[in-house]
Amino acid sequence: MTETLEDKVRDAFAQGGVLSRAAEQFRERAGQTEMALAVARTIEEGGVLVVEAGTGVGKTFSYLVPALLSGERVLLSTATKTLQDQLFGRDLPRLVEALELPVRTALLKGRASYLCLHRLDLARHDASLPERGSLRTLAKIEQWSKATRTGDLAELPGLDERSPLIPLITSTRENCLGAQCPQFKPCHVNLARREALAADVVVINHHLFFADLAVRETGMAELLPTVSVVVFDEAHQLNETGVQFLGAQLGSGQALDFARDLLGAGLQHARGLVDWQQLVAGVERAARELRLAVGKQWPGTKLRWVGPAPEGIDPTLWQGSLDALQHAFEQAAEGLDTVSEISPDFVRLHERAQQLATRAARFALPCEVESVRWVDVGTQLRLVESPLDIAEAMRTRVLKIDQDNRNAYGEEEDSRAGPEDSGRAWVFTSATLGDEPTLRWFTEPCGLRDAEVLRVQSPFDYAAQAGLYVPRVFPKPNDAAHSVRVAQLAARGAAELGGRTLVLTTTLRALRTIGDEMKQQFERLEADVRPEVLVQGELPKRVLMDRFREGAEGGRTGCVLVASASFWEGFDAPGDALQLVVIDKLPFPPPNDPLVEARSQRLEAQGRSSFSDYSLPEAAVALKQGAGRLIRRETDSGVLAICDTRLVAMGYGRRLLAALPPMRRLESEADFEAAIAELKNSLSA
Repeated sequence: MTETLEDKVRDAFAQGGVLSRAAEQFRERAGQTEMALAVARTIEEGGVLVVEAGTGVGKTFSYLVPALLSGERVLLSTATKTLQDQLFGRDLPRLVEALELPVRTALLKGRASYLCLHRLDLARHDASLPERGSLRTLAKIEQWSKATRTGDLAELPGLDERSPLIPLITSTRENCLGAQCPQFKPCHVNLARREALAADVVVINHHLFFADLAVRETGMAELLPTVSVVVFDEAHQLNETGVQFLGAQLGSGQALDFARDLLGAGLQHARGLVDWQQLVAGVERAARELRLAVGKQWPGTKLRWVGPAPEGIDPTLWQGSLDALQHAFEQAAEGLDTVSEISPDFVRLHERAQQLATRAARFALPCEVESVRWVDVGTQLRLVESPLDIAEAMRTRVLKIDQDNRNAYGEEEDSRAGPEDSGRAWVFTSATLGDEPTLRWFTEPCGLRDAEVLRVQSPFDYAAQAGLYVPRVFPKPNDAAHSVRVAQLAARGAAELGGRTLVLTTTLRALRTIGDEMKQQFERLEADVRPEVLVQGELPKRVLMDRFREGAEGGRTGCVLVASASFWEGFDAPGDALQLVVIDKLPFPPPNDPLVEARSQRLEAQGRSSFSDYSLPEAAVALKQGAGRLIRRETDSGVLAICDTRLVAMGYGRRLLAALPPMRRLESEADFEAAIAELKNSLSA
């Protein structure tokens, strides 16, 4: 009798099976095997599987093992480059070796992750490098460029991901010269795409997947039709990532980048043939006028845009500014047209000018149906039009649920049988996909209502490993004293534990207030026992994470990390480095955000409750993600403090508490202090 894929997977996960050789301290886990068998069934039968796998299940091996053993061509997509690098550099090689499979793997990122040799050459001659240290950094990049095979900037140690040099040494879809580029043959982006097309397993990220769905430029159009198994890990981010790419954007920063490239190419290749200064001045003036039309606003403000102009802005002035910007791009295109034969730079710049003019014209028209439009205000201005979710795109352009004989891009499918005809397997997984059994929070906006759903519980003994403290007497979340009290509570715990504390905030304002207050609190301590306070934004994210994980090694005092946004998930500090997580407020979506507002209005129009069906599930998922930072291994222990009395005072608090891991409850301040003392004693034991 032929051995099925499920049989092979069951053998691999059995105690003493091949996984014992691939993973240190491997032991058989019922949940991990259950998920792996479900993935195996989906691969054999085709279809869509959605799996919520709690922390500690080992979901990475649960999808990698059946995918590799199937012998099919596999596409793996992650939300973050960090997990992408981990999969490609650690997990995949380890499994391929253990399973003794002749599998070729490839890593494919967006073009902004790769050094552009042509733009590096241009940067060498750029007289206006953005900062004093740029020449030193550029010299380091040039040295590295001679040795690197991949050109992946993640391999370059010490390069700050926020460096203003990065846009100058990487390409974008807009400024890439394609086949006309003098460095086309050794191009790192093209090499990565060629390797991906030749590989059995390709690791990408969600941004790349949706960028291609929107513009068909990343090489996915050739790759996806040849793949039989597609896995989206960290799938909870899929909807928010997708809507970024499936709408339209136009920014004053884009206009200024175009103007800079236009002037540079014009003066280098066709000085005197066109009045480049005049064309550039026209674009810069129009971009500036558009920004001025908005007037003074708080940085980070999002202006609703329902009618002909964003709220509070004169429609005539706004439309006039948009028309002027469109006209400036059209004039630039006319000028470029006269010199297009001189250099491929001009051909590409001409295309960019036309695309930018078309986009400006689009924003002068009414918003698309089932979309929402707004303006992001910062130093620059960003005009955004976004669909409310990715459901339609997933059903019609990715999963092909609503169309016959069409490929993943909605085009007529070749009549020859391919992976789509034989039943492609789609697997979507994450530790957090909702707060109710059907995982509707995830499946509905992603167009996956008919998917098979599996929930696998974490193997951790949360009641023994962790305590949950919600202060009964505390300032209300909107009270001015709230952030200071959060800082004082966190400082008390951190002082006892010698750091080992992560404070997660829901706003950047709270982040700064809490960070400053904790530094003041610790000034009273002796220098040799004073925890170091790390605040998001003060150092690159990678540096903050590495320093925090180092903790109190080498006789140093441990750390407190005060962070927001991206640190609520994907930050992993197992062991003694992290023992106290403090969350300042319940992470409800901001009600005045235009996208949140439009989604809520759509639900209300359907006769549903926007609070119960949107705001609460969003908060529950974010809360689960934040709480998930605390316990990462069976041997971890710690305390989670949520400084929001609504969790115990409001009726909906029960639903949010039910979404959290089943930690033991610390009912009073004395219980909290006793739990911290117990953790402190275990450190010195």
